[in-house]
Amino acid sequence: MAMQASDIEAMIKAALPDAQVEIRDLAGDGDHYSATVISEAFRGLTRLKQHQLVYAALQGKMGGELHALALQTQTP
Repeated sequence: MAMQASDIEAMIKAALPDAQVEIRDLAGDGDHYSATVISEAFRGLTRLKQHQLVYAALQGKMGGELHALALQTQTP
């Protein structure tokens, strides 16, 4: 089952309340998205740790309901 972009955004914002989130459906199939996430929570963290925070926010949906997420993270 595919995820809606709005669901992905809501899950990220629930975990990172200050986040600015932009989600794009890359293939129009609800399975392949790209996301840009900007959050102060990323300050001082490696890119790997930043991505891990976002994946943790998705609560295990990656690889199941959400097949692919091209992720870009940055601080404000």
